[in-house]
Amino acid sequence: MAGALERVRRLYQTPSGRRLVRYAAVSVISTAVSFSVLGLVYGVFRWWSEAPSAAFANIVASVPAYTLNRRWSWGKSGRSHVFKEVVPFWTMTVIGIVLSTLSATGAHHFSNDHHLHHLARTVVVEGANTGSFAVLWVVKFLVLNRLFRVHPVAEMESQAETELFMEEAVEIEGAEP
Repeated sequence: MAGALERVRRLYQTPSGRRLVRYAAVSVISTAVSFSVLGLVYGVFRWWSEAPSAAFANIVASVPAYTLNRRWSWGKSGRSHVFKEVVPFWTMTVIGIVLSTLSATGAHHFSNDHHLHHLARTVVVEGANTGSFAVLWVVKFLVLNRLFRVHPVAEMESQAETELFMEEAVEIEGAEP
């Protein structure tokens, strides 16, 4: 465990690693927002069925996800560029919401087939929603890394630091008993 924490700490010291760790933290935050909103609108208040509830929860969660990723993970400030940042981000978000809606529909059918009570249905919907976004997590990081591109020299330095980190991590793991 200490070795893994040390690798994360060292990774965080590189620009690419810092972005990756911050992106993961933003993902945890946006997942918590989505999970909470879905739990409230579907699980507690029962406002809508599974699919509309999942779509609503993910739309709500995407607002802090965009803002935090742009500002904190990639260090961008000022106005967002509509066609280079906003449109691609929302395109990926809509793809995620469509997958989430499909998985919520699948959760609905699964719950009906197994005659689950509302609490169990809520757990199944939450799991399907979270799983659908987990599938897109890596792809979104790679795309966002291109959208919020930093200066090319800084990117080259970041790549070199990441490669050095990976080489050292392999050496550390090889040295452990």
